Amino acid sequence: MAAKIKKGDKVIVLTGKDKGKEGQVIGVFPKEERALVQGVNMVTRHEKPSQVSAGGLNRREAKIQLSNLAVVDPKTGKATRVGFKTLDDGRKVRVAKASGEVIDG
Repeated sequence: MAAKIKKGDKVIVLTGKDKGKEGQVIGVFPKEERALVQGVNMVTRHEKPSQVSAGGLNRREAKIQLSNLAVVDPKTGKATRVGFKTLDDGRKVRVAKASGEVIDG
């Protein structure tokens, strides 16, 4: 099945502690059905000092379930579902269900 959420997409969080936050997708993990979103689902990691880093408390993004994310509609700026459409030149593109706007270039 084609990916509805891809790296670089602007998404909004639908549920959980970060509900309503928007961010850009850093990476997608289809087998785990999860994604990394910039600035969302931040966790604190304790790291030991090494020759490379000083260690201490580091904050970074944790993976979030794909079902808790929705693509931001390019026209309205609100959450929307994603559909697929074949253009006249034969390309298959993602389309925002709410406005019909093409998400892919």
